Amino acid sequence: MKILYLEDDLNLSQTVEEFLKDEGFDVLCAYDGDEALESIYSTRFDLFLLDVNVPKINGFKLLQELRDADISTPAIFITSLNGIDDLSWGYECGADDYIKKPFVLKEMLLRINALLKREYKTQEQLIKITDEIDFNIYSNTLMKEEQKIVLNQKELLLLKLLLKHKSECVSFENIYQNVWQFNETHSYMSLRTYIKNLRKHIGKEHILSMKNIGYKLV
Repeated sequence: MKILYLEDDLNLSQTVEEFLKDEGFDVLCAYDGDEALESIYSTRFDLFLLDVNVPKINGFKLLQELRDADISTPAIFITSLNGIDDLSWGYECGADDYIKKPFVLKEMLLRINALLKREYKTQEQLIKITDEIDFNIYSNTLMKEEQKIVLNQKELLLLKLLLKHKSECVSFENIYQNVWQFNETHSYMSLRTYIKNLRKHIGKEHILSMKNIGYKLV
């Protein structure tokens, strides 16, 4: 799971980064709003951890800009602001959760894992795709009979998107927005190749083609 962590307190940033990396997360730290925004538009993240009072673009304005751009990546504010107006503004900007400083690292981990499970609409760490194949939502790994199946980056992003919307049709537009980087040009033929490769691993019958609309994982 790839996390963007926006925090201008260097000591706190290093502490949280080390803790999350020890827990198996891939963490990229940003120290001001402009740096965070640049990273977000060049890299796909699974979660944003955002302080509010940071230089250049504050956390509230940053998240509002991202939501206005239809970037729906889950976001948690971690801030010393604890007034009801600040809390309200944070959620109105599109936050999924709110952690008040000072906080216990274990609490942050519990909230991250809970939010991740909500994204996949599950209460389990492993999503069973078939009797033999599971997807670990914490480590982003596809396993067949306890052996890891290697996927390239776009195949992994596509599988995660389909899993988050299992039994629902995911439109081509949604796929292009969430699988391709912002500076990349999407390709229908490339998408078909990624779908073909995923079907080889999990079975053609589990990824249905919805003609002229998109794909559905069943």
